[in-house]
Amino acid sequence: MTSSSSRAVPAPPFPWLGLLTLATAVFLSITIEMIPTGLLPDMSRELGVGEPAIGVLVTVFAGTVVIAAVPLSALTRRVPRRTLIVITLGILALSCVLTALAPNYPAVVATRVLGGAAHAVFWSVVGAYAGHLVPKEQLARAVSISVAGGSLAFVLGVPLSTALGQAFGWRLAFAVVGGAALLGALLVLRFLPPVAHHAASADAEPLSLRRDPTFVPVVVVCLITMVTMIGAYTFYTFVAPFITEVMGLPASAISPMLLAYGIAGAVGLLLAGTVLGRRPTVGLVIALVATGIGVAGLAAFAQSPVVGIASFLLWGTAFGALPPMLNTRLLHSASARIRDAAASFYTTAFNLGIGGGALLGSVLYGAIGLAGLPWVFVALLVCSTAALVWTALVNRVRR
Repeated sequence: MTSSSSRAVPAPPFPWLGLLTLATAVFLSITIEMIPTGLLPDMSRELGVGEPAIGVLVTVFAGTVVIAAVPLSALTRRVPRRTLIVITLGILALSCVLTALAPNYPAVVATRVLGGAAHAVFWSVVGAYAGHLVPKEQLARAVSISVAGGSLAFVLGVPLSTALGQAFGWRLAFAVVGGAALLGALLVLRFLPPVAHHAASADAEPLSLRRDPTFVPVVVVCLITMVTMIGAYTFYTFVAPFITEVMGLPASAISPMLLAYGIAGAVGLLLAGTVLGRRPTVGLVIALVATGIGVAGLAAFAQSPVVGIASFLLWGTAFGALPPMLNTRLLHSASARIRDAAASFYTTAFNLGIGGGALLGSVLYGAIGLAGLPWVFVALLVCSTAALVWTALVNRVRR
């Protein structure tokens, strides 16, 4: 009687509203992180620095995340997760407003450090939040929805802020995005359900974490993520000048091209949550290979409008599937005990990739030129794919 009654208990309803609110927060944070990429030429002219120096702003932001993610996560481990998201969105909003008011380049750098510190805590929380809202069998679906905010940032956030900055100045664009982040904090406070979290995992000593049987798979996912993102942001940080100087399109095409890239990424996100998500390892390999083909095609045929734009869209579609699939693989790999800690490591790896990629792109900008940057991305994608295939084969042999 008892067993049949327990089987009859319906599953809890899927938390659509909470996940959509989480996706909104992700949308705002990614838009704030990446907004300099679309406004790179405009900021360069007004601040009186070269375009590589504006690209370094992405490195500064991501580098702060890398340095601050683990220690700030430890310091805030006992703060309720929803409260932390509200606080960090408020600080991100403040950083945007301060950027809009900054009198010079060093002041802009300081505001990006502030935003990066908030972003570090934000992602150490958000990375595992979906895992607290749903059972394990619904992780792929839940992560795809929450991470959809990141794709939407490329669909709407970056292109619209770019268009706004080109029309009315980059300072107004930052101020508007900051206001949106403040509104997002209020939405989170109202609609995101609170969750319990394993604060004890943040207290665990590194040796204790290493003894967890899922620690090595988590490290592998983080390393693949870092290498992939280094390649991606070596190129993407300078996508605006690549569109105009290498592809030969007018400056007015930057915003539409970024919009098209974002829409393609949304398609990739949909594929990640449906077709590719059914076999995560195979799907991840397919997404990595397709990204490489798209970027290589763009590099080889940049000045051919049809092939170049088609390759640009293939890149956007395939790359859009990567973050949710990597995040899903992480949450599947990590035990519940180290899930929050794993999310902090993943955040560090992801942003180390973003910051390292932006810095590498800035260094290579003058050495090999804009046209050479996508080939660096392709080479690192080969490394990531090889590592993923190798670890999958090793795991299969061990079984």
